Amino acid sequence: MNVVARLLSRQWGRPVVDAQGGLQAAAEWLARAQDATGCGGVSAYYDATKRQWAGAYPETTGYIIPTFLRYAEFSGQREYRERAIRMAEWETAIQLPEGGVRAGTMDATQIVPTIFNTGQVLFGWLSAWQQTQDARLHDSARRAADWLVAAQDPDGAWRRYASPFAGQGANTYNTRVAFALAKASQVLQEPRYLDAAVRNVQWALTQMQPNGWLQNNDLEDNERPLTHTIAYATRGILEVGSIAADGVLIEAAARVAQAVAGTQRRDGALPGRLDSTWQAASRWTCVTGNAQMAIIWRRLAAETGEHAWKAAAERANRFNLSIQKVTASDEAVRGGMPGSHPRSGDYMKNRYPNWAAKFFMDALMLQLQAG
Repeated sequence: MNVVARLLSRQWGRPVVDAQGGLQAAAEWLARAQDATGCGGVSAYYDATKRQWAGAYPETTGYIIPTFLRYAEFSGQREYRERAIRMAEWETAIQLPEGGVRAGTMDATQIVPTIFNTGQVLFGWLSAWQQTQDARLHDSARRAADWLVAAQDPDGAWRRYASPFAGQGANTYNTRVAFALAKASQVLQEPRYLDAAVRNVQWALTQMQPNGWLQNNDLEDNERPLTHTIAYATRGILEVGSIAADGVLIEAAARVAQAVAGTQRRDGALPGRLDSTWQAASRWTCVTGNAQMAIIWRRLAAETGEHAWKAAAERANRFNLSIQKVTASDEAVRGGMPGSHPRSGDYMKNRYPNWAAKFFMDALMLQLQAG
């Protein structure tokens, strides 16, 4: 058991899964999810009821790329760098002619570009190009960023090219797309990408209530958004604020993060859905949302110097570690993270989505690197 795990064990008075071991198990599960597709992309999820892997998912494969590149450096295991580059090359091969990324998984019959998915793959192209200097990846990133800027409305919102598999209209969780554009402005040295990112976040703040709750912020139920999409929106606001050196945006993100922290249970989990008064709207927890909020709380500690944020992050990580099955005999489950806990919860019911494992890895690496 490593130092972090021992400290947490003393804090809570009972054994915990070793954070380092949980991180490795999640990485191995994601590697198996990639191998399950045979194409370089990562399977969207494992369905434990049907006992089968879903098709490769361009959106989330895109943002797994920086996670694997980071993990390759963190662990010294070069295999994960090679896997990440293979993902990025696959994303370039399937990029749509206009520069966007398709909605849904590769076995979906409807092939249309969508804003959110394009933003998530942009993260992958940027990080892979920084590692390889491969001109093809640079070109993919620039074409994707240009397409996103061209699709943006004058007020900063994205209303066109919504995913046919999610709620239509302008969504505040698209601030995570703005985050990708802000990152592109740094990596590709293009100021107009940051301008577009800031416009989107400023639009999102017009959707914020005085208590920090954001309207139009869910995949299907805007009255009771998932902590998953709440975290998408919050992280986007925070990171664009950080890159733009805009304290107002960082403060807005902190307001949301503080409200969510107030809903955390003693065991570290969050309600899977929250209503407009920040009351629990589900009895199950969204595992992805737990991990994403742990990342946000850590990032706020770094941005603001307020170390009190770290306690909530450590509790969320501890909970997620406690439900990870690191010794399961079934390789399709071992090391993965369920969509909901209990697994029968309404979000990704009885499924192990790749994005839950991705954010879980990110959250654990932040914690372990901080010591």
